Amino acid sequence: MDITLNGNKLTIEEIMKIGSDGVNIKLSNDSIDRMRGSRDHVARILDSGTTVYGINTGFGSLSNVSIEPPELKQLQRNLVLSHACGIGAPMSPESVMRMMAIRANSLAKGASGIRVEVVQTLLDLINHGHAPVVPSIGSLGASGDLAPLAHMAMSLIGEGRFQSKIGGQWVDSDSQAVFSDIGREPVVLEAKEGLSLINGTSQMCSYLAEASSLASKLCDAADAACAMSVEAIAGSHTPFDPRIHEIRHQAGQGKSAYRIMEHLKESEIKESHADCDRVQDAYSFRCAPQVHGAVFDVLDHVTKVVVSDVNSATDNPLIVTDGKGGYDVLSGGNFHGEPLALSADSLASALHELCSISERRSNQVLTPHWSGLPPFLARNGGLESGLMILQYVSASAIARIRLLASPAALTNIPVSAEKEDHVSMGSTASERLIEICDLAACVLANEMIIASAALDFREEKPGVGVVRLHEWVRTVSAPIVRDRSLSDDTMALAKRILKEGV
Repeated sequence: MDITLNGNKLTIEEIMKIGSDGVNIKLSNDSIDRMRGSRDHVARILDSGTTVYGINTGFGSLSNVSIEPPELKQLQRNLVLSHACGIGAPMSPESVMRMMAIRANSLAKGASGIRVEVVQTLLDLINHGHAPVVPSIGSLGASGDLAPLAHMAMSLIGEGRFQSKIGGQWVDSDSQAVFSDIGREPVVLEAKEGLSLINGTSQMCSYLAEASSLASKLCDAADAACAMSVEAIAGSHTPFDPRIHEIRHQAGQGKSAYRIMEHLKESEIKESHADCDRVQDAYSFRCAPQVHGAVFDVLDHVTKVVVSDVNSATDNPLIVTDGKGGYDVLSGGNFHGEPLALSADSLASALHELCSISERRSNQVLTPHWSGLPPFLARNGGLESGLMILQYVSASAIARIRLLASPAALTNIPVSAEKEDHVSMGSTASERLIEICDLAACVLANEMIIASAALDFREEKPGVGVVRLHEWVRTVSAPIVRDRSLSDDTMALAKRILKEGV
């Protein structure tokens, strides 16, 4: 598969394929032309002797210091090395490769004044399976992701470390071997280029793109788990009737109700309880479309925000056409990650709600008052505890999610002698979403395991979609005929939810 970068059309689906075998990334011809045009303008500025921020000055609060031409290459090298001071666990190689590709796509817009060969070196590293080692902590989400991107840039100039994909495994590699493999020498950065590489929202976008992809699978799984639990308690199908949702104009709500109802079609369980005296189910069932739908709507907004930023120029200054055949150099703040930070905070809260309502349904299925089944679905209650502790584990995971979901964008710490006096913390907001998604998958997996165990007690067939889901769960979690450890079942099913979807 080829992915062509032109700065305008990179998708979430393409981003999630980056780092996979057989994927090749290249620059479009028009992006190459735009990049060369902006780079030529940088050369003209240098020839003219004009002082322009980011090209021949210091950075941040040192922007008033002019740098002489013989020192410009050293300036860019110093910038990269001084900013490469991240800490913490390394980003995953896949996340680093996505960050590199997103950075390349931003530079491909041709507004950054960087040479084509520098960006091509980034792509050659990705295409040959080499990911710089990048510490995960260090970005404030304004002036972009300076520290993480500086570690990426440091590897480009031959000073960093790499992980290389060999035989499907990631192994440590030294810089010399990596550049020998791609047939290039390490980059010698010229004026503006170090700043173009490190000043942008690419780490935030990498995390948020991945999280939005995972969250989409979680939303699908939540509707599936809800349908299974409805059948597990022999619940009412009425709350999913489309007529209810047509008169409330919330797009996600209608989508969720439709999907749940599709799973419930042709249910024998529903027919067998036609004369049941239970008029209404608990909110966790009856209001599932309203809750799930609200999460879908948040996710839809988040996806639009991250796709927009992925296809934006987010460094500073920007070299843009003046409409007269020339260029202007404009200083602004496209590196500020506030759109990403607020979106990530919203998605964190939304995923918490998706898990909270799932855990409540799990509790209902385990409770005889609601399910009409043995307590905790134990075959020999008292001697056996059944699936009691799966709910405990879900509750514990939700407590962790609640802690992680605390809004990161509310934290502002001014830096650079207070010239950079408001930051987004967008990288922090986005990075924690990956752990939230992992935990959320476990909560939904637990609901599906519990519902499957309950369905094993039912003589009547559930809806056709639920039959398929029940069989799908059973491919990784065998029927529970006696007490046994279920950790492996939960983890295997959660992994499958996030990798394949339901």
